[in-house]
Amino acid sequence: MHVVPLKSEHYAQVFLLASSFAYLARSMSGAYMNSMLTQIERRFNIPASLVGIINGSFEIGNLLVIAFVSYFGAKLHRPRIIALGCTVMSFGCLLISLPHFLMERYQYETTLSPLENSSSSMFLVLFTECEQKSGSLTWVFVLVGNIIRGIGETPIMPLIISYVEDFSKAENSPFYIGISSTTVIGPFLGFMLGSYCAQLYVDLGFTVTITLTDARWVGAWWLGILICGSVNLLAGMPFCFLPKSLPKEGQASDTDHNEQCHLVKLQNNVLHSFIPDFIPFLRSLFHNPVYMLFICITVMQFNAFIGMITFMPKYLEQQYGKSASQAIFLIAVYNLPIICIGYFLGGFLMKKFKITTIQAANIAFWISLIEYLIYFAAYFTVCENSPVAGLTVSYEGIEQVSYMETTLLADCNSDCDCSIKVWDPVCGENGITYVSPCLAGCKASHGTSKYTVFENCTCVAASGFSSGNVSAVLGQCDKEASCDVMLQYFLILTIVCSFVYSLGAMPGYMVLIRSLKPEEKSFGVGIHMLASRSFAGIPSPIYFGALIDSTCLKWGTLSCGGEGACRMYDIVTYRWLYLGLPAILRGVSYIPCVLILLILKKQVKSSEGKTVKSAPMAMEAIEEQND
Repeated sequence: MHVVPLKSEHYAQVFLLASSFAYLARSMSGAYMNSMLTQIERRFNIPASLVGIINGSFEIGNLLVIAFVSYFGAKLHRPRIIALGCTVMSFGCLLISLPHFLMERYQYETTLSPLENSSSSMFLVLFTECEQKSGSLTWVFVLVGNIIRGIGETPIMPLIISYVEDFSKAENSPFYIGISSTTVIGPFLGFMLGSYCAQLYVDLGFTVTITLTDARWVGAWWLGILICGSVNLLAGMPFCFLPKSLPKEGQASDTDHNEQCHLVKLQNNVLHSFIPDFIPFLRSLFHNPVYMLFICITVMQFNAFIGMITFMPKYLEQQYGKSASQAIFLIAVYNLPIICIGYFLGGFLMKKFKITTIQAANIAFWISLIEYLIYFAAYFTVCENSPVAGLTVSYEGIEQVSYMETTLLADCNSDCDCSIKVWDPVCGENGITYVSPCLAGCKASHGTSKYTVFENCTCVAASGFSSGNVSAVLGQCDKEASCDVMLQYFLILTIVCSFVYSLGAMPGYMVLIRSLKPEEKSFGVGIHMLASRSFAGIPSPIYFGALIDSTCLKWGTLSCGGEGACRMYDIVTYRWLYLGLPAILRGVSYIPCVLILLILKKQVKSSEGKTVKSAPMAMEAIEEQND
């Protein structure tokens, strides 16, 4: 049987299709990991600052090999390097999920024994066995897996772009690259997968006494990352069968080989001259004021946005009382599509009206400033702290915020010998949440599992708000109804802010590109990316997480002692830090923005002056040529 080989245009089509799938796979796994940070925090009983380190480890993986990829990428078989990158990403995903299969079944803090009779006197103990493994370092697998995932992701985008640039015509390459980078579909699928997995209990098939909104709930975080790993592995397969290079569009087949040999020699010459040109290029960039100021803007604004995006699901959970699944779903539906529309519209308007550099800088500045002012409306879309006895209110119902565990003890529960470490909240008939049935002073219970009702609760009776009822049920009390309304306002606000900001993103990026000389563009964009990852992508989640940890009112407890993941935050302080820090960072970033506008304005005036002076000479030359 004779097999007809594919023509070069067919290989190009296969490459574009495979590239789209590879982009989808990498962005899908990235969005999924970002959506599962809260679940990872709870499963491994670690603070938010450590979760920030895990999140930033992806950027560390990128930085480890970005120089190698930049230097050797064009020399090697690019499709196979891309396939290797997808395979490495798949292996990283597998490593991230590995702790689930190594650890014991998830045991959360509870005062209920699953063997209790349907009616019994209260015998309240911390029903978790002390296992040294519960405080082990299995989260390191997630950290290392995320680093490996970052290593695998590094060659995908630059090598796809360079491969497309090599075989396509200059006027077609932006269109081809745009087709390949289907940015919105991958993150959307990743967040939707995260929303689904967050609904499933981490140990599939087991019955639990907690609900989706409980601070101890852990979704099946490992399941989605396995799916993402499989998709990444599939995405790399087509690249294994593609040639090292393709002929330029429109060239005759007889000259294909010679043209490709010339291209390889040219690349080798460029690569061999890279080292001696490195210092002059770097010096030139450092003496480019617009470029250096743009890097300052990027670092400050990326610090603000990366920190906010990393912990946005947690913010929606804590501020508005939503489950992780609901929070992830809302982010995907309300933010991702509108951002894509804004990027597209901004780029389209740039092309249609042929915007100059100074015009692009002004558009980006004013659009960003308008969005920044709208952003402050988020301070009015608020919910207050839920009433939790001993933490946000006293046992008499008076508002007070306490970071001290000793305030959990009161006269009404002094004879119960309660542990103040356990977190097993119950909702009293008075609308106040108590950290555990014991701390609520409950003496008896009836029912089983999540349907248990606690009775004779002395602290509920002593609050003065109970009109005779002294019972409590499992779980925290629901937030006030106004929180749902405030959530809708907040989501509408995020839609407006996301659209307005993304509308000015492309004009802003054009300022960066046009500030560089043609021979400096690749190097300049690489340094810009390196700076944004080193000074924003890595540190931002860490210090945002540390600040969020500082607002914790009640820490979880490891089964053998020690602090675990936070169970409840002071959401008022949380809100001020979460919204305030980005506001400060972005506010400071407008100082270099103004300086760029002044520099560009001065450059325009200078160039106009030169044009006016050279105009008579140009007219004389034209007249001579006509004669």
